[in-house]
Amino acid sequence: MDTPVIELSGVIKSFGPVDVLKGVELKAFAGKVTALVGDNGAGKSTLIKGLSGVQPYDEGVVKFAGQEVTIHDPRQASALGIEVVYQDLALCENLDIVQNMFLGREEILTGTLNEADMELQATKALQSLSVRTVKSVRQKVSSLSGGQRQTVAIARSVLREAKLVILDEPTAALGVAQTEQVLNLVRRLADAGIAVIIISHNLSDVFKVCDDIAVLYLGRMVAHLKTAETTYSDVVGYITGTKTQEGSN
Repeated sequence: MDTPVIELSGVIKSFGPVDVLKGVELKAFAGKVTALVGDNGAGKSTLIKGLSGVQPYDEGVVKFAGQEVTIHDPRQASALGIEVVYQDLALCENLDIVQNMFLGREEILTGTLNEADMELQATKALQSLSVRTVKSVRQKVSSLSGGQRQTVAIARSVLREAKLVILDEPTAALGVAQTEQVLNLVRRLADAGIAVIIISHNLSDVFKVCDDIAVLYLGRMVAHLKTAETTYSDVVGYITGTKTQEGSN
């Protein structure tokens, strides 16, 4: 618990003359949910794309489980144990749950797909997160609700033995009941010993499920907060730039 699963120091990313990340610091620990919040344009997506290897950082130190690493591409990030669940979920509606969970990494047995083993592993991954809303792992994704689809996308990261799961707006466009279902799932993900980072504009969700809150403002990390030791209005102040970590306005 003392060593962060991921630790960023002095991370910089620019696009031409535009400096998007300006010396960002961030830590995420196993068994904890960290919220990454900030207004549009704060740099949240760029920060996550660097962690996932989609857009490598220009400068800065990235440590994974205490070891300095360089993440050049998504394959390398996945090999470390970093999985990102994007807002669009990247699911194929015409395929069933098992096929989606093993998409691109299908298991082969004597020249054919090992359907039985993949089905068993998919079932175990859902069971490990206490998922009870999915009737069958052979359901087509097109038949699932928004909350169920989010569940499948999160379970897919568990199947890949992720050590860090990053969720991009996991409750966006979900109803009240489905939001509660996904937040409970996120908590169980952390309870299983996985480090979780949530990008969210919904501070109500953040205060329900997150242990820590990191606030980005115009490319700088302006606050690292313990959720239990801060307030909704304080977080809004950091997001809008009217408040600083030192407490000055």
